[in-house]
Amino acid sequence: MMPTDAMIKLTPEQFVFHARALLDEIEKAVVGKRAILERLLAAFLSNGGHILIEDYPGLAKTLIAKSFADALGLAFRRIQFTPDLLPGDITGGYIFDSRMNEFVLRKGPVFTNILLADEINRASPKTQSALLEAMQEYQVTLEGETADLPFPFVVVATQNPIEYEGTFPLPEAQLDRFIIRIGVGYPDADEEREMLHRRGERKDDAIRLETVVARDVFVQMRRMVEDIYVDPDIEGYIVDLVAKTRRHPQVAVGCSPRGSLALLKLARAWAAMQARTYVLPDDVKLFAQAALGHRLILQPNLWGSKTSERDVIDEVLGSVSVPVIPAGHE
Repeated sequence: MMPTDAMIKLTPEQFVFHARALLDEIEKAVVGKRAILERLLAAFLSNGGHILIEDYPGLAKTLIAKSFADALGLAFRRIQFTPDLLPGDITGGYIFDSRMNEFVLRKGPVFTNILLADEINRASPKTQSALLEAMQEYQVTLEGETADLPFPFVVVATQNPIEYEGTFPLPEAQLDRFIIRIGVGYPDADEEREMLHRRGERKDDAIRLETVVARDVFVQMRRMVEDIYVDPDIEGYIVDLVAKTRRHPQVAVGCSPRGSLALLKLARAWAAMQARTYVLPDDVKLFAQAALGHRLILQPNLWGSKTSERDVIDEVLGSVSVPVIPAGHE
């Protein structure tokens, strides 16, 4: 449930200071991925900012989620998705308490601030669907009773793009609920050497991060993002980009309106992170791939070709006119 307590309003400069402090702290654990962490922070700062990290094993997907939780001082729970995982293992359920002679609610791991759904595509669609209500309505319904989730609530899901045996592809309805899909990528040689150096100095696998942005400050930062100005021409640009995906000849199903909202939210968060009170077209273009690519379904005859969602988004970006925003509008 969203808190109603009054908070001191941050200035744009204070917003940037806290954002940089958060990223600096996380970089103590995640080496050389500042650009990726900045985009993930924009997703965390967006209401409804659930995140899908898709990349090869061992590239710090789990570490990133845990690091954000530690640096923000938020509750963190991890669920390892497996074929035998049941919906009740995520949401919890009512059990009979013989001492009280009544059924009581035992809350599952979904009742947290940051939930890591590790290898989410290894669980069955029935189990995956247990997160749908939580991701959209921020609540869980059990035995006809509805329980609100803690605020803020963010799902960070991971999946491995190279292992398909024993996996269940995420249904389109669930993919659509992720504001962003992003990969981490391998570190370069210098970054990997730095990782080895830090491990040698720590003499321990565990990485301990400090809470540098309190929960109340983070909530206020989210509220500030909602005040970022978006020019009507930029709103039109977002709509045109998404509409173009629906008419593209290589696309069977284009982006839903959630794609438009995702671009709007991410662009606002990015503008705030740059100490701006208004969105620029480049803010929208920066997130087009990450916000729209996973919402496309290509034509079946292209599945065996080299055409990808990335190619389609590139074509869309190149074919839609970029608005010119007059100076001084902010």
